[in-house]
Amino acid sequence: MILGHPPRKPGTGKSRPGKAVEKAAEARPFRRGDMPDKDMILRFLSENPDRATKRDVAKAFGLKSDTRAELKDVLRQLEDEGLIERDRKTLRRPGTLPAVAVLEITLRNAEGDLIARPAEWLEDHGAAPTVTIRQSNSGRGRGKSRTPSTAASVGDRVLARIFASPHGTTNTYTARIMKILDRRGGLILGVFRSEPGGGGRLMPIERRGEEFAIDADSTGDAKDGDLVEVETTKPARMGLPRAKVHTVLGSVDGEKAISMIAIHDHGIPHVFPAEVIEAAENAKPAPLAGREDWRHVPLITIDPSDAKDHDDAVHAEADPSTDNPGGVIVTVAIADVSWYVRSGAGLDREALKRGNSAYFPDRVVPMLPERISNDLCSLREGEDRPALALRMVFSSEGRKVGHRFHRVMMKSAAKLSYQQAQAAIDGHPDDTSGPLLDPVLKPLWAAYGVLKRERARRQPLDLDMPERKILLTSEGKVDKVVVPERLDAHKLIEEFMIQANVAAAETLEKRRQPLIYRVHDQPSLAKQEVLREFLGTLGLSLARGAAMRANAFNGILSKAAGEPYQDMVNEMVLRSQSQAIYSPENLGHFGLNLMKYAHFTSPIRRYADLIVHRALVGTLGLGEGGITPAEEAALETIAAEISTTERRAMAAERDTVDRLVAHHLAGRLGEAFDGRISGVTKSGLFISLPQFGADGFIPVSTLGLDYYHYDEAHQALTGEKTGLGYRLGDSVEIKIVEVIPLAGSMRFEMLSEGQKMPTGTRSFHKSGRARKGGPKKPGTRPSRGRR
Repeated sequence: MILGHPPRKPGTGKSRPGKAVEKAAEARPFRRGDMPDKDMILRFLSENPDRATKRDVAKAFGLKSDTRAELKDVLRQLEDEGLIERDRKTLRRPGTLPAVAVLEITLRNAEGDLIARPAEWLEDHGAAPTVTIRQSNSGRGRGKSRTPSTAASVGDRVLARIFASPHGTTNTYTARIMKILDRRGGLILGVFRSEPGGGGRLMPIERRGEEFAIDADSTGDAKDGDLVEVETTKPARMGLPRAKVHTVLGSVDGEKAISMIAIHDHGIPHVFPAEVIEAAENAKPAPLAGREDWRHVPLITIDPSDAKDHDDAVHAEADPSTDNPGGVIVTVAIADVSWYVRSGAGLDREALKRGNSAYFPDRVVPMLPERISNDLCSLREGEDRPALALRMVFSSEGRKVGHRFHRVMMKSAAKLSYQQAQAAIDGHPDDTSGPLLDPVLKPLWAAYGVLKRERARRQPLDLDMPERKILLTSEGKVDKVVVPERLDAHKLIEEFMIQANVAAAETLEKRRQPLIYRVHDQPSLAKQEVLREFLGTLGLSLARGAAMRANAFNGILSKAAGEPYQDMVNEMVLRSQSQAIYSPENLGHFGLNLMKYAHFTSPIRRYADLIVHRALVGTLGLGEGGITPAEEAALETIAAEISTTERRAMAAERDTVDRLVAHHLAGRLGEAFDGRISGVTKSGLFISLPQFGADGFIPVSTLGLDYYHYDEAHQALTGEKTGLGYRLGDSVEIKIVEVIPLAGSMRFEMLSEGQKMPTGTRSFHKSGRARKGGPKKPGTRPSRGRR
């Protein structure tokens, strides 16, 4: 026995923490308690993804407390070099899977094993790893029912515990299913194309999709050009695999086909089960009993002009207390969804399955049925509605003096759009906003002015990344892409909601009530270093240090404002950020520069907010609908699920925009457009079209007769002979040469000449391999038009 580790208990099936240590020790003498080298640490992290914190590493190598500072330095070096990354407290190799992950089962191999891939995977990590689902033997010979592993099938989305390959590779894993999140039944989406004599083929909607033959007796009611779901049948000995039409979704040219493709492609549940609809329809209005009567308070809703549900209302007034001169009282009332959607009920299970509402240019896929979201829980003007309300008192400098939650019955005094409210404040009230101007709107704006003082001191991350909105014609086609004006009315509601979210987290944490936080970790040291190198090429500097704050980035953004590289710097700062997630562990919110933050203000469309509402109701003793012990025990799993469904919805929304724009531009091949370089890779350039809010790709092989090198620090492709090249953020002119509408893919040709690269961009110590320009090889497919 090496290194004095105790033997493994028979039947446990768990590898010892020292396994990686022993393997590494074979290569060089090593004594337990010595500081391991980097290779040993990397091997340990690869083989022990479920035991990979700094404490686990120290324990595995037998490090004492006096050497752990040295270990911290070694781990920081590995992180700076990009060899490991930090996920909360867990360390792992980039491009590896965490100990618990959401998987999508994609196929069954020849041995009958289910093969899966991670539901979310970053493209810059390379090809997604394959995961073999372990089949449990626990029920054999004892009359037990099937385990979740054997009950799963192709197309299902599952939460699984991940086990690294025993051979130390980083792209092969096994997994054991913990929970089946979503059953898709193995259905495949595609376009039906009929053939003479009957039958037809299923044409894939994805570039890498598979084509299927459909026999004449398996077409159902499908017509040529219909978007259909098929189920696979027994494979044929020769020719294409066979499929049978399961559902006809309508013509692929119909106005709703584009978003339906994304909905099915990403497995977003969009049809409520009959029992869920029935439960929603049978729900009764909440009673006044047990609630404070706030129907006299002139709360108002301020939302987009096309909003169909209204889940937040606001009110503000000067604080009459002589102890708080110049202070204000801000009231935020949020729809009391927890009264109607009880833990464990059918409505609740369906809401968790969806995780959140998904928004597309032509439709919304809601988290809750319309009877709940658009009726009983929508704070309609002039109608009694139950709410969870919060009163917050702020000093004249914007610092919060105190707050208190209430369960109330309210009645909205008015429904205003952002534009209506802003116009009234700007001196152009209408019949609705006019009577509210002095008693309601002006106090709201006065309170916002107070809160802005504290926000200015807090200095949250202030990225200038305007959001584009696609407007459709009545036929569902792209009409135009607009950038909605950012009004003070938007900022007012945003700041009020942020303060309400902070108050919710503070209250629950103070009472030691488990909850789900909205967390945003600081950028990893590796990402900071990449950004630092890039900024150095522009003469800008970013301070070093592990305790980075948002205002450090704001200083950079301020210096770049008005410069030709402003968009480029904003893009690179955005890329350096970690992704916000839900977690029962509080890591703070880096972007907002807040230590305690939880989503509370949108329980109609986000499951995380519903959990927070239940936690508040339970811990404050506000009546029925509180959080249950079972929910508290499952918070980690729930947080993982809803973080995944959030990313799923975002990906589907992005894919829909890509496909809509590709359809719109399919008839404009050969036309020239102004674009901006939005991404630089070894393979080529991603070009965004600001006019349409979508991307296309230019393969490096088509850039010209030169060898191009990828320079990561400068985010550039530079010609070896000419020194001319292209950088992130450059304005260019391109021509559309290929469009694949169903894939949302566009390939461009560069019309603009390359620019002379700044000194240093031809130093290729970190660059990609040189690639020769010239005509593209026949049959080579263009890269997909997304980053």
